[in-house]
Amino acid sequence: MDAMGFDETDWIPCENCGRKCIDVHHVEGRGKMGGEKAANFISNLIGLCRECHVLMGDKKQFKDHLKSIISQRK
Repeated sequence: MDAMGFDETDWIPCENCGRKCIDVHHVEGRGKMGGEKAANFISNLIGLCRECHVLMGDKKQFKDHLKSIISQRK
Protein backbone atom coordinates (compact mmCIF):
# COMPACT_ATOMS: atom_id res chain seq x y z
CA MET A 1 0.00 0.00 0.00
CA ASP A 2 2.96 2.32 0.56
CA ALA A 3 3.69 2.31 -3.18
CA MET A 4 0.19 3.66 -3.81
CA GLY A 5 0.46 6.43 -1.23
CA PHE A 6 -1.58 4.72 1.50
CA ASP A 7 -0.65 3.62 4.99
CA GLU A 8 -2.42 1.40 7.49
CA THR A 9 -4.30 4.35 9.03
CA ASP A 10 -6.09 5.23 5.75
CA TRP A 11 -9.69 4.08 5.21
CA ILE A 12 -9.91 2.44 1.79
CA PRO A 13 -13.21 0.95 0.58
CA CYS A 14 -13.52 -2.65 -0.58
CA GLU A 15 -13.72 -2.50 -4.37
CA ASN A 16 -16.55 -5.03 -4.33
CA CYS A 17 -18.91 -4.00 -1.52
CA GLY A 18 -17.64 -0.68 -0.13
CA ARG A 19 -16.80 -1.88 3.39
CA LYS A 20 -13.30 -1.25 4.74
CA CYS A 21 -10.59 -2.85 2.60
CA ILE A 22 -8.38 -5.14 4.66
CA ASP A 23 -6.73 -7.34 2.03
CA VAL A 24 -5.06 -6.82 -1.33
CA HIS A 25 -5.88 -9.78 -3.57
CA HIS A 26 -3.98 -10.97 -6.66
CA VAL A 27 -6.67 -11.85 -9.23
CA GLU A 28 -4.18 -13.91 -11.22
CA GLY A 29 -2.22 -15.90 -8.64
CA ARG A 30 1.45 -15.32 -7.91
CA GLY A 31 2.35 -18.97 -8.21
CA LYS A 32 4.29 -21.05 -5.72
CA MET A 33 6.93 -19.88 -3.28
CA GLY A 34 7.65 -16.26 -4.06
CA GLY A 35 5.48 -16.08 -7.09
CA GLU A 36 5.49 -14.35 -10.40
CA LYS A 37 6.70 -10.74 -10.47
CA ALA A 38 4.18 -9.90 -13.21
CA ALA A 39 1.35 -10.65 -10.76
CA ASN A 40 2.22 -7.56 -8.69
CA PHE A 41 0.94 -4.99 -11.21
CA ILE A 42 -1.94 -2.75 -10.10
CA SER A 43 -4.01 -4.15 -12.97
CA ASN A 44 -3.91 -7.53 -11.20
CA LEU A 45 -4.57 -6.30 -7.65
CA ILE A 46 -7.88 -5.54 -6.00
CA GLY A 47 -8.62 -4.24 -2.52
CA LEU A 48 -11.18 -6.36 -0.68
CA CYS A 49 -12.71 -6.54 2.78
CA ARG A 50 -12.04 -9.79 4.61
CA GLU A 51 -15.53 -11.15 3.89
CA CYS A 52 -15.25 -10.58 0.11
CA HIS A 53 -11.71 -11.97 0.08
CA VAL A 54 -12.83 -15.17 1.82
CA LEU A 55 -15.89 -15.44 -0.44
CA MET A 56 -14.26 -14.65 -3.81
CA GLY A 57 -10.49 -14.91 -3.45
CA ASP A 58 -8.84 -17.70 -5.43
CA LYS A 59 -12.16 -19.04 -6.71
CA LYS A 60 -12.44 -19.40 -10.49
CA GLN A 61 -16.14 -18.57 -10.60
CA PHE A 62 -15.42 -15.02 -9.30
CA LYS A 63 -12.33 -14.22 -11.38
CA ASP A 64 -14.27 -12.55 -14.23
CA HIS A 65 -16.27 -10.50 -11.72
CA LEU A 66 -13.09 -9.22 -10.03
CA LYS A 67 -11.49 -8.46 -13.40
CA SER A 68 -14.57 -6.45 -14.42
CA ILE A 69 -14.27 -4.33 -11.25
CA ILE A 70 -10.60 -3.65 -12.02
CA SER A 71 -11.39 -2.72 -15.63
CA GLN A 72 -13.89 -0.08 -14.48
CA ARG A 73 -11.36 1.88 -12.41
CA LYS A 74 -10.83 5.50 -13.41
